[in-house]
Amino acid sequence: MDPKTRIEEITKLLERYNYEYYVLDNPSVNDAEYDRLMQELIVLENEHPELKSPLSPSQRVGGMVQDEFQKITHKRMMLSLANAFNDDDLRDFDRKVRDVLGVDKVKYMAEMKIDGLGISLVYRNKLIYAATRGDGTTGEDVTSNVITIKSVPSHINENEELEIRGEVFMPKKSLERLNKERELTGEPLFANARNAAAGSIRQLDSSIAASRGLDAFWYYFVNARDFGIRYHSEALKKADELGFRTNPERRLCNGIDEVIDYIAEYTEKRPTLPYDIDGIVIKVDDMEMYDKLGYTSKTPRWAIAYKFPPEEVVTKLTDIIYTVGRTGKITPNAVLEPVRVAGSLVQRATLHNEDFIKDKDLMVGDYVVIRKAGDVIPEVVKVVKERRSDDVLPYKMIENCPVCGSPLSRIEAMHFCLNPHCDAKKIEGIIHFSSRDAMDIEGLGEKVAEQFFNQGFIRSIKDIYDLSRYRDEIISLDGWKDKSIDNLLAAIEKSKENSLEKVLFGLGIKEIGAKTARTLSRIYGDIDALAAASEEELIEIPDVGPVLVKSIISWFGDEKNIELINDLKERGVNFKYIGSTSRAADSFFSGKTVVLTGTLASMGRKEATLILEDLGAKVTGSVSKATDAVIAGTEAGSKLDKAQALGIQVLNEDEFLALIK
Repeated sequence: MDPKTRIEEITKLLERYNYEYYVLDNPSVNDAEYDRLMQELIVLENEHPELKSPLSPSQRVGGMVQDEFQKITHKRMMLSLANAFNDDDLRDFDRKVRDVLGVDKVKYMAEMKIDGLGISLVYRNKLIYAATRGDGTTGEDVTSNVITIKSVPSHINENEELEIRGEVFMPKKSLERLNKERELTGEPLFANARNAAAGSIRQLDSSIAASRGLDAFWYYFVNARDFGIRYHSEALKKADELGFRTNPERRLCNGIDEVIDYIAEYTEKRPTLPYDIDGIVIKVDDMEMYDKLGYTSKTPRWAIAYKFPPEEVVTKLTDIIYTVGRTGKITPNAVLEPVRVAGSLVQRATLHNEDFIKDKDLMVGDYVVIRKAGDVIPEVVKVVKERRSDDVLPYKMIENCPVCGSPLSRIEAMHFCLNPHCDAKKIEGIIHFSSRDAMDIEGLGEKVAEQFFNQGFIRSIKDIYDLSRYRDEIISLDGWKDKSIDNLLAAIEKSKENSLEKVLFGLGIKEIGAKTARTLSRIYGDIDALAAASEEELIEIPDVGPVLVKSIISWFGDEKNIELINDLKERGVNFKYIGSTSRAADSFFSGKTVVLTGTLASMGRKEATLILEDLGAKVTGSVSKATDAVIAGTEAGSKLDKAQALGIQVLNEDEFLALIK
């Protein structure tokens, strides 16, 4: 038998054995036979490297090392789900569904909401790519890591393009094993399975992902209707037949009462499951109704996620410490006796401001109830006053900045350090400037910014662009190697090319968020034009109020800020808007309120929104009498119906593309 045929034969056998073992939990061969075939495959691939495929079973152990993840634009947006927190929310969702469909009862599929990382797989017989959710429109290509998950098929018996979505997760046993290993080597422990799974999938070295014991459940056959499948329950059965691992705990429910019973059952079973769940997903089973039910700008109206009530635990408040933000805002934070909440160890929680502490009647030494808001952010709920000791003292807000010692000023509910030379404000300003929504300098996060500030390498924003002069000193620090510093310096150099809105947001001008920065950049085109704008001119801009105007005028009126801009210009930082400005009056969309609905084949919704805003349009999420035009892609839902009922102009994708060209 020639090597190519034998490799194909072994590959099919090993893929089948993987499916039997990792998906069906019913192996038909013993480990010795599996290992023998794997060794034969490895030998053949080494002898004939031209026949080795990235999807080969031998690659399940990883080994590919990348410099960075490539971006992938999803062909169909990866939407998030609206949340329900109680029975009333579920019944309200059901009522709205039944009203639209005009029926008395709806069949729903209820499924585990896996606490992991959302992933989309695309196949044409073989796996083409695996991508993260990202912002819903654009994700990262993590194929080399996902293929190390042995329950994920590298090939399926289907030649047409197929997209399936699901959740990569870390089983509880894998997390326990991994943390034991990390404890022995002195590495920080993973707080929970979700963070461990997300961190593993985003490793540039796929062998690390392969070693983490990840698994996946697949819950949404995206283009099932292209295959003549009408019901979501049937689509999941088809996914099973194709070799995907779906969650066996799902249940088809006839009406919302059965859904509520299912939720009650799995609220009790939740601790016994071998993986973490943070809720239950409920979907209308009849996929032909999805278009009729429609979508909001972010969520489908045919599905909802029931979130379990946050776990509440009691621990001791041992201290209150203070942090200083980039604007000088002082935030009190609770120091807690370490306690495990919703799968992670909690030792800190924000206390927001002086009024929050006094309203809760918090005192150091109290026992307090804490939980995670949205299962993510720790928060203090209340004091357990019956456990309060006699020696606790009433809370008193500090009067001086904990970093520079300057007197604090109270402005509305918040306290601020007004010293412009406060080191804490400078560090936070550097962190903000480097953040993803600003200059997106990967590698210059909180810990690195603080380290470089304390070492004297970066004392202000402009120093970021002089960092290369300290290359030798940085290499001598623990944890830094040639590759890591070179990657950081490359990211700094690349950031010089960013469009104006990125640097404008990064400068940290009070009241200018990412969206406002983009609006101002589109209108003025470059930083000098914005700096020269008058108060009367600025106040005429939609959504720009007097507080923002005052902040802009004040910031550009400070000579030190103008000096900073000039310093950055000298270092090659771009201060012009990359793209057309909205001053052009000849655009069809200039001054119009536009709504996007459905799916565009040529671009994602985010890209279409940016193009429309560049052309002077205001893009909103709902149709009303104030809407001037609706752009309708495929699977357009209720927004299209409403636009037609109101007589609003509707453009199809071809008409939209013609107008933007």
